[in-house]
Amino acid sequence: MSSIFNQAYLFKFLKFGVVGFSGLFVDFGITYLTKEKLNIPKYVANAIGFITAATSNYFLNRVWTFESHNPEVIVEFTEFFIISLIGLGLNTLLLWILVSRFKMNFYVAKVFAIGLVTIWNFLANAFITFNPDRAFFLY
Repeated sequence: MSSIFNQAYLFKFLKFGVVGFSGLFVDFGITYLTKEKLNIPKYVANAIGFITAATSNYFLNRVWTFESHNPEVIVEFTEFFIISLIGLGLNTLLLWILVSRFKMNFYVAKVFAIGLVTIWNFLANAFITFNPDRAFFLY
């Protein structure tokens, strides 16, 4: 596996960021649509938005960011989704610590949490989900 500090990985990280940013619009759009237009309870709507965004992010990252050709799409998606859920948990925990313990402004804390979790999500997906060297050990 090549170094995470080379130009190719930096480019993948930037692409990963673009995909993640697009997921923000998917998440908010679907959450708004299901909550406001379909009158689905807000936490259910939020879960639907998150799942939809994670799914679109998976496919965009598979095709564009990591250019995966792994035939085990279900396994790959499951790994991606679990990493996303861990990221959501880390984001919530970091946000809570920064706001509750360090009295940081919520939105400033959110920026820090998103930054750290983006790095986690990228590295975990690069080394686990979309790592072609690792794929042979799973199947």
